Amino acid sequence: MGPGNDTGSSEFLLLGLSEEPALQPLIFGLFLSMYLITVLGNLLIILAVSSDSHLHTPMYFFLSNLSLVDICFTSTTVPKMLVNIQTQSKTITYAGCITQMYFLTLCGGWDNFLLTVMAYDRYVAICHPLHYTVIMNPRLCGLLVLMSWIISVLNSLLHSLMISRLSFPEELKIPHFFCEIKQMIKLACSDTFLNDIVMYFTTGLLAGGPLAGILYSYSKIVSCICRMSSVQGKYKAFSTCASHLSVVSLFYCTVLAVYLSSAPTRTSQSSAITSVMYTVVTPMLNPFIYSLRNKDIKMALNNFLRMAGRKGTIVLGLKKCP
Repeated sequence: MGPGNDTGSSEFLLLGLSEEPALQPLIFGLFLSMYLITVLGNLLIILAVSSDSHLHTPMYFFLSNLSLVDICFTSTTVPKMLVNIQTQSKTITYAGCITQMYFLTLCGGWDNFLLTVMAYDRYVAICHPLHYTVIMNPRLCGLLVLMSWIISVLNSLLHSLMISRLSFPEELKIPHFFCEIKQMIKLACSDTFLNDIVMYFTTGLLAGGPLAGILYSYSKIVSCICRMSSVQGKYKAFSTCASHLSVVSLFYCTVLAVYLSSAPTRTSQSSAITSVMYTVVTPMLNPFIYSLRNKDIKMALNNFLRMAGRKGTIVLGLKKCP
């Protein structure tokens, strides 16, 4: 089937993580719980940062943007999966599949660039503390986030256009719980040589480049920490980077495992399970990683929840008044 009107009106089948009927309620409950935790946790981070003036700094500005992207990232895949399980339908339209790939690539790329920007922010804070406020000014912070978004949009648009030129069989069964670029290229009927070249080139450039930037930033940070004479200063400098390093390690290890692995050595099911790590688990863990290791976030969350509790009590008291 070609990429014309017929393909545009066709429906594909998302086989999900398992086709066993007995496992569907368990998968539904597990992913619903993880999705709600992800949305609630990241939303609390955003509200805590925005409500506390002490957290209106570049580090927390980038963190709140990362939380927003994580909510969008998970919302691109999990709700559709939950709807399909609940309705006992595995279908997704061709347009829906392309749209899902577009936003998944967009959010994944934006997440990737934000992690790089956050590494640069830590580099400036630790290696150039006296010039930190001058270098990381609001204009530069906004520009870094904007450029990350623009590059991600262009990259996702490129991949979506490349996928739309391919032909697919009439009854396409996707062994995944979302429309993933590598799987779609693998299942296409037409020649995918150009798509493979573009996919590996952009993955190498837009994942390898930022990763190299992160490694370079941390090599400078480690060098700077080693030159510190104070043990307390070394611990404080390292503690500001520990959360970010944890998130970077989890994100890159799972993404690169999916996109840079050779096809003969991995099954479609193992690839889908690995994808769960960076599309669902990592966004869910980010708020815990940052909040548990950060006293400022803990204090802001406590103040926000206390304030929300007081407002709720006042509202209930007013409703009881005659």
